[in-house]
Order: sequence, then structure tokens, then C-alpha cells
Amino acid sequence: QVQLVESGGGLVQPGGSLSLSCAASGSNIFSSNAMGWYRQAPGMQRELVADITSGGNTNYADFVKGRFTISRDNAKNTVYLQMNSLNAEDTAVYYCNFRRLLTRINYWGQGTQVTVSS
Repeated sequence: QVQLVESGGGLVQPGGSLSLSCAASGSNIFSSNAMGWYRQAPGMQRELVADITSGGNTNYADFVKGRFTISRDNAKNTVYLQMNSLNAEDTAVYYCNFRRLLTRINYWGQGTQVTVSS
């Protein structure tokens, strides 16, 4: 099992910035994996925002390219998401994800609300 603890999120004005972090703990978390962030707006399906493998390869959704940056600290088993130039369409619950690359088993955080509003 893998436990994910998220922090960050909140309310920000359009054009503002927020950062999210997610720390993983549990069994066998040093095996090949990817950590990332998904989001789900009301009435919408959960969608990938960005992820990063334990080797450092990143993957971004088109709608965040150039605005969001994902990074990770393998020593701390923590993934970060820096979100800049936020707009109302970025309002959603953001979920941390840990995915084992060999077995493709996924683990999820509890979610953190990001609201972009004036």
C-alpha cells in the first residue's frame, strides 16, 4: 500500500499562482513509479494534469503547458506542482496519483480544492 498526503491548494485570483505538494509513504515506494496530478471539475471526468516518473520524465496535458511545472524530490518521495497564470477553468479538485510502472497499480490522494475566482 501507498499513502499520499497532499498539501497546498486554496483560493486564488485569476492570473495568480499556487503550488501543490504530495508526499508518498508506504511499501516499495522506491520501485519504478510515476507521480502526478489529476483534476476533476464538477460534472467532469478526472483528467491528467501532469506526471513525472522516478527517472525524471515529465508529461503535461496540453491545457497546462507553459503554465504548470511538475517536479519531484525522490529522496523525500514528494512531487510538486507549481501552477502559474491560473484561470477559472483550472478550478477543480486536484488529486495526487502514484502509479507503479511495472504493475500499473494506482494509488490516490484524498484531493485538494483549487478555486480560481475574483
